[in-house]
Amino acid sequence: MTHLMIDVVDFAIVGPYTLRIIFDDGAKRTINFAPMLSGHYYAPLRNLDFFNQVRLDPEVHTLVWPNGADFDPATLYNWDQGDGAELTQRATHWRKFGEDRAPADGEIGRRPIFDEFAASCYPVPA
Repeated sequence: MTHLMIDVVDFAIVGPYTLRIIFDDGAKRTINFAPMLSGHYYAPLRNLDFFNQVRLDPEVHTLVWPNGADFDPATLYNWDQGDGAELTQRATHWRKFGEDRAPADGEIGRRPIFDEFAASCYPVPA
């Protein structure tokens, strides 16, 4: 399987949680991200002021946020061909794994939501 090599070259905020994205081949996509803002990296983007801090990273040529959240440009490009629906479906699972719980002692710098999800998929023997 080959991975589409595409770069984001520009974007505009066109509504709440909605961006118009322009790619290096001239294609444009308008994406409402609201349905998939769950999980460790994406849940903070539900704060609209924080969501609107999106920027275009000149090195990796994709959209990034101050907390490290980003999207593969190929995922953005193929959003309407199923990639967006797949991420939204995954977000429903992320919500089930306690995205809003406060971190326990020692969890700073860890990804507790991902850790819980991964542990449910790949249990480690005690």
